Amino acid sequence: MNKLFNTKNIIKLLAVLFITITVVSCQRDGSSEEDDIPQEDLTNIILNVKDVAAGTTATYNYSMGAGGAQPIQLQDGKTYEVTAEFKNGNEDATGEIEDAKDEHFLVFNFPNSDIVLTRTDGPSSTRADGKRVGLKTEWVVNKAIKNPSATSQLIFTLYHEPSSVTEDSQVSGNGVIYGTQVGGETDAQANYTIIN
Repeated sequence: MNKLFNTKNIIKLLAVLFITITVVSCQRDGSSEEDDIPQEDLTNIILNVKDVAAGTTATYNYSMGAGGAQPIQLQDGKTYEVTAEFKNGNEDATGEIEDAKDEHFLVFNFPNSDIVLTRTDGPSSTRADGKRVGLKTEWVVNKAIKNPSATSQLIFTLYHEPSSVTEDSQVSGNGVIYGTQVGGETDAQANYTIIN
């Protein structure tokens, strides 16, 4: 007369199942959800480019939805301090990248330009592996436009959760790429034209 599944046992089983699901859901740390900035959440990438000698700063805004960007004006022989900001509407998303700095990395590609880039990030945007994310950089412009018949650009890419990164540079065609990553997803990419 042993009933395996009577009403009491079914209710107890459902209660245990509900509690188990609830506990597992609450134990998830949520950090990847909190730190992940999906591409559709970023609306603008802003580069603040400060001419070190003149002390003046120009701001270049790349609109993610419209894909438009003002051309960045750089002069040969000058040094610039560049700070990157990421926006979600009017909200600043840069802090979220800093909070999740171990999950982010910026790659700078300068086709048709001779620009020496140095990452100058402080502790707020330096990863646990010692690699700097690239939110703050210094650009020494040897030649903004190497070949006048070709387009000079900055292809600026924010990666999320790459499996490994390096700050190394490599020659690519007629320009240089600063930073490499393996794996990960593209959180944002902006193509800026470079002019003199």
